Amino acid sequence: MSVDFRKLKSFVKVVDAGSVSRAAGILSTAQPALSQQIAALEAHFKHKLLIRSNHGIVPTEAGLILYRHAQALLKQIEQARIDMDLSAGAIAGRVSIGLATYSSSTALSLPLLKAMKERHPQIVIHINDSFGHVLSELIMTGRMDMAVIYGSGPIKGVVLQPLFGEELVLVSPPGSHAEVPENKPLPLSALADVDLLLPSGGHFLRRMIDDGLARARVTPRVVCEIESVPSLGAAVLDGLGATILPGSVAGSVASFGGAVVRRLVRPAMTATVSLCISDHLPLSEPALAARSVLLDIVAGMVSDASFGLKPISG
Repeated sequence: MSVDFRKLKSFVKVVDAGSVSRAAGILSTAQPALSQQIAALEAHFKHKLLIRSNHGIVPTEAGLILYRHAQALLKQIEQARIDMDLSAGAIAGRVSIGLATYSSSTALSLPLLKAMKERHPQIVIHINDSFGHVLSELIMTGRMDMAVIYGSGPIKGVVLQPLFGEELVLVSPPGSHAEVPENKPLPLSALADVDLLLPSGGHFLRRMIDDGLARARVTPRVVCEIESVPSLGAAVLDGLGATILPGSVAGSVASFGGAVVRRLVRPAMTATVSLCISDHLPLSEPALAARSVLLDIVAGMVSDASFGLKPISG
């Protein structure tokens, strides 16, 4: 039995759909025929690839390994087709880029789209704004090409390239902390009795905030967890509480217009923003082009003092 790309495509679709029947509908293939293709792959590789669970069908460890390799092969074949069709023209294809929520990386989206349209008009850019850990999982499994996320420590299946650091600030309702001038920083100890509106515990930014407050021996009084930037801005401006964000976000996002922004000290909190790519899936030619453009834009933002971004030393 030979392993052809049709069988690999069917296997990937079953994993993505979490169901043979759903995958069969998407592929317009009879369910028994799809099941036979999976069985043929299992017979060829001599490993069980899928198991049934309460949440549907999920890959075994061997199945996950095959899934990652199949994703890479199918992407390469698709890119080869595009490259051959447009061999005489410019780079073309599709690139998916994730930008972590509550990060200055969101400020990259418009400059990136403009630069890509100018330099590589035949590349279609897909922008995904989501949690950093969700984005890294999408990259690890080959569903996304790259992302700009918080963090610099090791994450299984991906490589992080630190891009810049940025200081976190307190964003408060108008008139709050009136006893401290707006141009004066606040020590973290001053947040002990402040109602805070923060992302949920699974967010990289929340972990950094919790770690920083713990070092200052402050127990945060979290009154609400909000994942939407517009909703967070509205809640702050309505006086429901304060939040902690990167300075570039607080100063550039319209949702926080009118809020009071103060630096935090003793200790200051600095977040590292990194480029995240797969450690086992090669970047396509369009993805390499997009990465080059993205790094150029980041370099410009770091050199522009108005963004408040700090270069990574070493």
